[in-house]
Amino acid sequence: MFSPKSDGEIEQSAKKRLFLLNNLLFFVFLYIIYKSVCARTHTRGGESVYDFQKANMWKRISAALCDLILLGIVVVGLALLLSTVLDYDSYTARFEAACDAYEAEYGVDFDISSADYQALTQEELDRYSAAMEALQNDGEANYAYSMVVNFTFLIITFSILIAFLLLEFVVPLLFGNGQTLGKKVFGVAVMREDGVRLSPLLLFARTVLGKYTVETMVPVLILIMIYLNLTGIGGTVIILGMLLVQMVLLIATKARTPLHDKLAHTVTVDFASQMIFESPEAMLAYKQRIHAEQVEAEKN
Repeated sequence: MFSPKSDGEIEQSAKKRLFLLNNLLFFVFLYIIYKSVCARTHTRGGESVYDFQKANMWKRISAALCDLILLGIVVVGLALLLSTVLDYDSYTARFEAACDAYEAEYGVDFDISSADYQALTQEELDRYSAAMEALQNDGEANYAYSMVVNFTFLIITFSILIAFLLLEFVVPLLFGNGQTLGKKVFGVAVMREDGVRLSPLLLFARTVLGKYTVETMVPVLILIMIYLNLTGIGGTVIILGMLLVQMVLLIATKARTPLHDKLAHTVTVDFASQMIFESPEAMLAYKQRIHAEQVEAEKN
């Protein structure tokens, strides 16, 4: 649908920009908390007392694809459930019914391309403008439209969030060693860079603030802004920049570490051969035992 922007449309556009800006600022705030949590839960210093068993890249890709498919299924299911609970379709139907009524009353078509709009006669332009003004002054239609927009953001946001909590937080807590369903199938695990098992707090930060916020919702919000013509080339540049950073990290880092692992100071390892310690104290005890055994061997 194409038309010149009226005052009402400009106001709606400004509200959308403000809403999306608030969401982006909220996710930036979450990211700051994320870095704080990671800094507190990561033990720095000291050498590793075991060989780092890097997971095979094909195993990691297969596990990621498996998890992505499962995540998509859960997101779609949750979106359908939320749309039913929120009665989303009824608001969409009410707004579409109002559009159809004004189209029939004024003999216009709101779904018109830029070229077709430019080709309208003055009489047709007057009728089109009158129909648009009538639609914008229709309180019930505006309410239905605002509910559709708000529920769209709510459904997308919470469907993805709940899916991440279920598959990337609850499941790894049950399996242990940061293993999702995909990682469990392909024998891949996640641990801290110092070889210690992930704590629930760090796993939550890695999932919700790393994977969900930084890697998922920021690009999703930017894509929505691009779709609504609320941002230009800048949004595309940001998304391409994030993809480039991911590619560089996967290629250039020793552990082939993606962004969420790099920020959380975690690594993906081969579960069958990697030693993962329960705590820094357990790691220290192991180091002391190995040292004592080496000293005893030298004496003999």
